[in-house]
Amino acid sequence: MTSTGLPGGGAVYRVDWTPGTDVLDGTCHCGARHFSEDPVELWEWLLAHPEGHHPPAGGEGA
Repeated sequence: MTSTGLPGGGAVYRVDWTPGTDVLDGTCHCGARHFSEDPVELWEWLLAHPEGHHPPAGGEGA
């Protein structure tokens, strides 16, 4: 598995907000995505890697 994290070894997580909605789109460093209106629930999901993470087909493994 190739790391997609920071040069120091830290993981990169991305949270995007969909304008005009309350929906947050979280992307884990493994490529798995999760949508939620609750920021706490979204961060708990991100930090629980690999539990519940299913990367897109052709992406890196969890």
